[in-house]
Amino acid sequence: MHDLSRLSLLPFSDRLIAWQRQYGRHDLPWQNTRDPYRIWLSEIMLQQTQVATVRGYYTRFLQRFPDVATLAAASLDDILASWAGLGYYARARNLHRCAQQVVDMHGGRFPTEPNALTALCGIGRSTAAAIAVFSNGRRAAILDGNVKRVLCRHRAIASFPGEKTVETALWALAESLLPEINIEAYTQGLMDLGATVCTRHRPGCASCPVVADCAAHALGRPTDFPVPRPVRARPERREYFVVLCAGDRVLLKRRPLRGVWGGLLAPPEGEPQIVLASLGAAGAITRPLPAIAHDFTHFRLHMQPVLADVSEYTLRPEHPPDWQWVDLASLETVASPAPVLRLLVALRPAANAAD
Repeated sequence: MHDLSRLSLLPFSDRLIAWQRQYGRHDLPWQNTRDPYRIWLSEIMLQQTQVATVRGYYTRFLQRFPDVATLAAASLDDILASWAGLGYYARARNLHRCAQQVVDMHGGRFPTEPNALTALCGIGRSTAAAIAVFSNGRRAAILDGNVKRVLCRHRAIASFPGEKTVETALWALAESLLPEINIEAYTQGLMDLGATVCTRHRPGCASCPVVADCAAHALGRPTDFPVPRPVRARPERREYFVVLCAGDRVLLKRRPLRGVWGGLLAPPEGEPQIVLASLGAAGAITRPLPAIAHDFTHFRLHMQPVLADVSEYTLRPEHPPDWQWVDLASLETVASPAPVLRLLVALRPAANAAD
């Protein structure tokens, strides 16, 4: 519990700044830098992803792509392979396109003004503000999911923040609360408060610097704010995935750039016999593998993998550039979705036994 008695009479922003300096996070790997490239990378990775998960990815990604020019010149395959397992793969594709735009439109110098940033691929208003704040101290408001929760609780806004009118009101509120100075500490404080104190399920109100005038706390029901997204039945999809193996190799197909797992390598989808016939392996023996369920934002995918030994066949892919033989021993270097990688890694003992 934090001693916050001395903060109770200060304005909202001053309380948050003082709290952040004493109790906030100061050792994250993307802090203590003015490099907009590193700040941008962390902001994109942190979208819908926990800090604990991002830490390792961020460090490894920077080692592989230390600057925007290196990232722009890299192949999408290399980027997706480094991103594999982090999810929401459109972020990686947008990251690549944005880096290319920075090189082509800004001579390789990452912009730091919000308007220039929002013109780049994959950068919205809140992300642009965070980059501008931390790279050059620009006075700009952020409004990510955590900040929406903090503001909705503080003002007891009993609405779903994703509604357009509510979001517009929250933007106006966020702008009105900006301090004239110390914008970096204030912005980081908002992020830290939402991530570590004003959490979704068990808010630590006793450690909150703005609890003295928090309307939701005064009502005794902070977790009732904000109102959750209206519940809708999540559609379910069922698909066969045909895992074609020849010894210690597996044949994968690149998925279309648009759609689920865009640009990643995965086993082909479809009825097994139809897939095998299209590849010239209609007689291959198949056996089912354990089913996998994977949740996406808008639906749940039920994957039924089927293993097919195609060692005896000379395959004829319809679109050869979209297909790639991959050694089971080198799966970690392949840009494949996390559930697919887990499925393929599980085949290694069987491949080794066959040898």
